[in-house]
Amino acid sequence: MPRRAAAHTGRRASVLAALAVTALTATGTPAAAAPAARPPAPPADGRNAMNQAFVHAAGEFDVPRDLLAAVGYGETHLDGHTGRPSQANGYGVMHLASNPANRTLEKAADITGEPLSRLRRDTAANILGGAAVLRSCADRLGLDGDERDDIDAWYPAVAQYSGTTGRAAARYADTVYAFLAHGFAATIPGGERISVTARPVAPEKGTLSATAGRAPITPYPSALWVPADSHNFTVGRTATIDKVIIHVTQGSYAGSIKWFQDPTAEVSAHYVVRSSDGQITQTVRDSDTAYHAKQANASALGIEHEGYIDDPSWFTDTMYRASAALTRALCDKYGIPKDRAHIIGHSEAPGTDHTDPGRYWDWNRYMGFVEGDSSSGSASNGSGNSGSGSSTGGSSSTSGSSDGLGFASYTLLQSGASGAQVTAVQQLLNTQGFAAGAADGNFGAATLSAVKAYQTTHGLPSGGNVGPKTWTALLSAGSTPTLRQGDSGADVKRLQRSLTAALGTTVDAVGTFGPVTATAVRTYQTRQGLAVTGVVSSNTWAALHAGR
Repeated sequence: MPRRAAAHTGRRASVLAALAVTALTATGTPAAAAPAARPPAPPADGRNAMNQAFVHAAGEFDVPRDLLAAVGYGETHLDGHTGRPSQANGYGVMHLASNPANRTLEKAADITGEPLSRLRRDTAANILGGAAVLRSCADRLGLDGDERDDIDAWYPAVAQYSGTTGRAAARYADTVYAFLAHGFAATIPGGERISVTARPVAPEKGTLSATAGRAPITPYPSALWVPADSHNFTVGRTATIDKVIIHVTQGSYAGSIKWFQDPTAEVSAHYVVRSSDGQITQTVRDSDTAYHAKQANASALGIEHEGYIDDPSWFTDTMYRASAALTRALCDKYGIPKDRAHIIGHSEAPGTDHTDPGRYWDWNRYMGFVEGDSSSGSASNGSGNSGSGSSTGGSSSTSGSSDGLGFASYTLLQSGASGAQVTAVQQLLNTQGFAAGAADGNFGAATLSAVKAYQTTHGLPSGGNVGPKTWTALLSAGSTPTLRQGDSGADVKRLQRSLTAALGTTVDAVGTFGPVTATAVRTYQTRQGLAVTGVVSSNTWAALHAGR
């Protein structure tokens, strides 16, 4: 892909440095330089209408088409929900928001001239509005034409599009770039298929970082900590904690965390779980009363799950496992029975008028995981959700992880990250002869140098971030025995971990090559253009070793 000229680098660095200390939101940014008289959109082909809308909007505002689609996928899985608003009053595929803290809906109307009603309900107009807002963010940052051709240069603009700032904005942008790195394919209502092809990405983050401190005083130490505004919860409790309530955000992970930081929201939850990789953020201390379930607030812990109740594609295997591990830890700490009388949906709470988590939430599967049954469910929910990124290493461990290398998902790690997954990377690098320093879980200079050296040696993108390709290569390193269904042992466990990293869906590292592993092998072989045999021989190992 085109790279910017060296003359641009210094100017971009100063802009990024300014962004790190300036509270940037989409509200109030200058309008994009839209043409004086835009040509009308081409007539929509009903069978390909959304693809055409993305192409048209990308061309109209000089925004990369795949970036625009990845933002929409991260916000809504490309479902406009027939104009119904999200929890944060966001509309359409691109989640154009209209709330006191974020007015991208009004911004889009100002730039495009489209009426608010059309931006809310018409998918093509909504996508055009999203492109306009993204372009206005790029203009605010000073991206010129050459820079706009470089998808990696858009990272701070994507962070700004989120309507939030700091770590939450960086995590939002990390998620979008993880979708670009993994690729995705989604079938929207009506049967149209929208896809983005995986590609190497090295987003230019400047000083933006999603690294966050660990949540305070929690039974789940890998949770991140982004506190809700003090207007949205009450310090302390008036009753003993005796239940966990399961919610669905009706919006995105980053958007929900931002909403809890808005003093006008008057709503919060103790935890939020991300769909793609199970990352967990705590926003209210367990000892305080979050506003999530009316009459049950005083005695309940609330867990929000990214997604929409009418779209089962959000309820990934990784989300179920991560949330269940959190619920299990909360039950153990507070003596809450692990049953459906004490682990309930929002719709089951007294005095509620909500319907979440809805009919697509698989209670049998979830409770199986809460009770410790790692076999409750398959390796993938079939949604096409390909995994996401994070700059911290906190995903919950999966079975077979006594050596500290097995996780339900492998998150995007960068310099400054910390946690169990950083320790795993350090162990793998040191074992393979790349000096990462002490395996202390802190991604410092020695680890960064070792990662870059490993990536260069293995022909991987050498930016120093540990993404799916680097994880896959590190986890699969070793001998290349032929493996097939019925085999067992350490080599099978190594295979299962590397498949989890490569596919973005959990393949339990139990060391037994069963039907789920065979399916995962065939899926991987199909994606890599290999002979689809379900048997792992030298060519499959070679692809894994190359980080493919």
